[in-house]
Amino acid sequence: MATVTKKKLDAGNYQLKDQVVAINRVTKVVKGGKNMSFAALVVVGDPSAGVVGYGSGKAKEVPQAIRKGIESAKKNLIKVNLTQSSIPHIVTGRFGSGLVLLKPAPEGTGVIAGGAVRAVMTSAGVQNVLTKSIGSANPHNVIKATFAALNQLRDRKDVAAMRGKSVQEL
Repeated sequence: MATVTKKKLDAGNYQLKDQVVAINRVTKVVKGGKNMSFAALVVVGDPSAGVVGYGSGKAKEVPQAIRKGIESAKKNLIKVNLTQSSIPHIVTGRFGSGLVLLKPAPEGTGVIAGGAVRAVMTSAGVQNVLTKSIGSANPHNVIKATFAALNQLRDRKDVAAMRGKSVQEL
């Protein structure tokens, strides 16, 4: 399979909205006692532009962890190939034991998805999609599997060019 090089998207060009997916309290046991900190998993996106990214941040307080997660997510933005309000074709993404299935849906269906996948889909601007999360329920793995699926989406022009046909022939 050919590797596709993605150019880095500038976060300043978009009106990004952030959504916190998970906050985890983490304790490290040291000689002097327990050190508590927080880990935040955040999804950012611009629904009108079809741009979405995720990131995680760790800090001693929750707001700082969320802020770090947002900064990390802005560095991992991807452009999602969409039709008018759905995705162009069925696709599956896998990360670890997390498997996410994304299916296009007709107008008026809405986003049928669980917590972590729903956050990614709404942030990306997908309005009608059917999803199924299989395997791991860990939000980190589910989000990474969802991004793996979104990276596999191709639009009609790219597929036609690869096959050497016109868009009407497909």
